[in-house]
Amino acid sequence: MQQAHRAGNLKQSNKVHKSRHRSKRSISASVKGKISVDAIFRRNRHALSKQDRRNQAMQIRKRDREEVLAKKRAIGGTRTPPFLVCVVPLNAQLDVQSALVILKTCSETAAVSQSDNGILHISLPNFKQRFSFICPEIDNEFSLLDALKVADTVLFVTSTLDEPVDEWGEKALALTMAQGIPTPIVVAMDIEGIHPKKRTSEKQNVQKLISKWLPEEKVLQLDKSSDGLNVLRKIGNQKRKIIHHREKRPYMLTEEVEYVPDSDGDLGTLKVTGYLRGMPLNVNGLIHITGLGDFQMSKIEGLDDPHPLNLGKENTKFETMEAEITRTVLQVADPAKQESLISENIPDPMDAEQTWPTEEEIEQANIDTVKKIKKVPKGWSDYQAAWIVESDPEDDGSAEHSDDDGDEDNEEFMSCEEENSDKDIREDNDYQSVTESEFGPTDEKYDGTIDALEEHEMLQKLAAAKEERQFPDEVDTPQDIPARERFMRYRGLESFRTSTWDCKENLPEDYARIFQFQNYERTRKRVFKELEESLINMYGSYITIHVKGVRKDLWNAFHTSNANAPLAVFGLLPHEHKMSVMNVVLKRTGASDEPIKSKERLIFQVGYRRFIVNPVFSQHTNGSKHKYERFFQPASTCVATFFAPIQFSPSSVLCFKEKKNTKLQLIASGVLLSCNPDRLIIKRIILSGHPFKVHRRSAVIRFMFFNREDVLYYKPCKLRTKYGRTGHIKEPLGTHGHMKCVFDDQLKSQDTVLLNLYKRVFPKWTYEDCIAVDRDWKKDEMES
Repeated sequence: MQQAHRAGNLKQSNKVHKSRHRSKRSISASVKGKISVDAIFRRNRHALSKQDRRNQAMQIRKRDREEVLAKKRAIGGTRTPPFLVCVVPLNAQLDVQSALVILKTCSETAAVSQSDNGILHISLPNFKQRFSFICPEIDNEFSLLDALKVADTVLFVTSTLDEPVDEWGEKALALTMAQGIPTPIVVAMDIEGIHPKKRTSEKQNVQKLISKWLPEEKVLQLDKSSDGLNVLRKIGNQKRKIIHHREKRPYMLTEEVEYVPDSDGDLGTLKVTGYLRGMPLNVNGLIHITGLGDFQMSKIEGLDDPHPLNLGKENTKFETMEAEITRTVLQVADPAKQESLISENIPDPMDAEQTWPTEEEIEQANIDTVKKIKKVPKGWSDYQAAWIVESDPEDDGSAEHSDDDGDEDNEEFMSCEEENSDKDIREDNDYQSVTESEFGPTDEKYDGTIDALEEHEMLQKLAAAKEERQFPDEVDTPQDIPARERFMRYRGLESFRTSTWDCKENLPEDYARIFQFQNYERTRKRVFKELEESLINMYGSYITIHVKGVRKDLWNAFHTSNANAPLAVFGLLPHEHKMSVMNVVLKRTGASDEPIKSKERLIFQVGYRRFIVNPVFSQHTNGSKHKYERFFQPASTCVATFFAPIQFSPSSVLCFKEKKNTKLQLIASGVLLSCNPDRLIIKRIILSGHPFKVHRRSAVIRFMFFNREDVLYYKPCKLRTKYGRTGHIKEPLGTHGHMKCVFDDQLKSQDTVLLNLYKRVFPKWTYEDCIAVDRDWKKDEMES
């Protein structure tokens, strides 16, 4: 017997005629148990009841609260590193030791000890917290920045009896805000020394002055022991500010330093000891010591905490415990897995593309060899003439046009002017020496404080920057050399925004020495994720790092010039020792109105690293091509590009300029953008011409070119005018550079015709580590 087919639940059923009076039973009977796909997914979804949703919200709140408490308890406790407080006076004449005396004596149960390098440790058993205080040198910008890199809290100290914030205080606040300020606390001293009726008003004046930089901070009083307890309590309970570029890496402030030279050679091992903070440290990686450079590690040892909470107040207990410290080897470097110190790629000159020259190229080379001439003095023999180096006729008389930038042409002229100005100054000085008895020594003493050459250079730079603002990118076409030869490396573009430009085209040889990521952002996320998942956790441990390969002369120079400066150690992430092209976004500060010329020597601090480079400036835009900026103008924002070791963002950037008196001036600050060599920095020049005859949409243009061949060479390029007209070159007229052009509308007689040309600009390899040197040696070198 044949079995009849039975339709399943998912069988399609056509829509029947609707009825207004169908019951639910009749509808379910017609559907026959079939359900929609949306209902199936809805059923599988776990629908929470009201009580379950309430419990889930409560669990999320509890988890977030525990995370906040864990971050707060992750520092200052028994098994965590102490609160590291950087004490910064806002007045150079203020003695911060008086503030530390109040903090040391604020509690009878406080245990006080001091490290060899001057770090003060205070343990409060009733608070169950520990504090470490460090005081960087006054009028030393780098010492202040290095201390703030590793500090958890910055304690600004001011006084009501003197000027609350002087010039040094303003500079310290500007540097702190630019680098990334830790958790700030402001205290005012000497309030008790004021008349009781004036104390409130004086404290309000200090509060009003501090609110310009720190509007949310309340000024605390620090004159009595109770004030000291309040300050320590606020340090321990205040909400922590996270500095992201620091928390992504392991770092440490050294409390003990010992240099052990090797038995043979000029190298040695540097032993640095301190509390490890931040992320885990791997002995096979690299570390960066501020002021010394990048190094490898041989091993990491763990030590007993010399400053526990139960430490007594007497120094004798500290000395006895120091002798009982035990050392445990935590990690030993594996030479097979250790990261190399090689930072550059060594290019092979024979690894490039090899092509056989064509017949035309061989003939041209033979012609060039025939054209070579020699300049020989009269009366010289052939044997004597053979020792003279041959020169090309193109090089003679055209050396000033060898560089594409017109700026270098002016440098030769500027140097002549400088020599003449020096000569005039010397003549003036001779004249003043004769008439010294008549005019008196006052003017001569004043002139001794002024550098005439520096003022001459500044005047020329200001004039060039003003011309660049008024006529951006406009250059004059040379009359003695064809424009197609002078601007040979430039090209025309249909559109600067949409036209294609190969980022791998005609790269300089320095690009063969650097490293590049296939995807910078993806690599950055992967490195951070691998670091967070590391099983080696030594956070808060008191450890000793054995740094190998430290030069003896380098350590002696550093130790001599920076004996009291804080020594900060940072663990490098993978690839952060390799050289690449770094791009940073900079914004000018209000400290100076001086324009900064592109390729000018500047000091950069990017995150934990400090170096000297000559950056190339460009506009901060979203397109694939970025316009080159000749000057970094005041009150502007731009991108600086230079060769530097790789660093993963986020990182703060500070830019300094060294003055003639060796003082540093903060001229810009910003953030790290990327490490991408493919960033296209395009330099634009504008050739201008003027209408000679205008007839409707046609016009005869002159003064843009000065020969017929240049007009034919640039005929495919697009023209535009300052009044918004667009057009093209139709044909040359005569042999003096006149040309007939057609535009989309009639030109005005006062209009100016412009031709845009572009070329790519690359940074120069001028990277130099900013390491500490002996100040006396540097002074002697400058005097010599």
